[in-house]
Amino acid sequence: MQKSISSFQNPLIKQITVLQEKSRERRKTKLFVVEGFREISLAIKGGYSFKTFLFCSQIISEEEIFTLKESANNEAEFIEITSDVYEKIAYRSSTEGVLAIAHSKPLELSNLKFATKTPLLLVAEAPEKPGNIGALLRTADAANVDAVIIANPKTDMFNPNIIRSSVGCLFTNKIATGSTAEIINFLNKNNVNIYCAELQASVPYHSCNFTNSCAIVVGTEATGLSPAWLQNSTQNIIIPMEGEIDSMNVSVAAGILIFEAKRQRITPQTA
Repeated sequence: MQKSISSFQNPLIKQITVLQEKSRERRKTKLFVVEGFREISLAIKGGYSFKTFLFCSQIISEEEIFTLKESANNEAEFIEITSDVYEKIAYRSSTEGVLAIAHSKPLELSNLKFATKTPLLLVAEAPEKPGNIGALLRTADAANVDAVIIANPKTDMFNPNIIRSSVGCLFTNKIATGSTAEIINFLNKNNVNIYCAELQASVPYHSCNFTNSCAIVVGTEATGLSPAWLQNSTQNIIIPMEGEIDSMNVSVAAGILIFEAKRQRITPQTA
């Protein structure tokens, strides 16, 4: 018989609320909440394992639930919930009537493996806003970079705002986190050139050769990159600005730099 939940006081419903709101709980339990058919499907494709699916049959079709059951891990439990309960726990109103509790993955640098000898990486230091992180992940997915590395993250990567703003691209990218020192050591150890988006001692980004192993490193608009990055930079790069301001949104800047690197790799420059 299909399990169902109709009470707001159900322990599982309370757990979901805590997981959505508390990063400490996500870290402690190694669980997080994914909302929406598209996002859940991308998480399954990305190899994530699920504990529980909750769905509202008044919103999601039987065919879609069948698809999730067929593709998710066998241990996952499917529980029907009422529309009132769904509205209470859903982060947004347009998410197809399904959410799930998933097991998080370790995001250590040591887990990163590259399929090419000349990986293209996107590194962001201390991004503060989940929306910016989500936008960076969408850019990385669009460019199919080899990995996204977040230095000194201000929140855990399984924050529901990051999942939502990335439209599931959290699950389509290879991702790692670490301290600035750990990441610099990792890049140096793997002979990855470091190109820092920085105003001082920089050259126009399009004058650099990004066809070798390289990391495009961006900081926050407010403070830029920490000194350690600039001390270890292969070359500082700048996007020439023709207006009155000297900076742009970090995800926009990252997109310009990453797609220049991609362009060069289609039509390589001479060194």
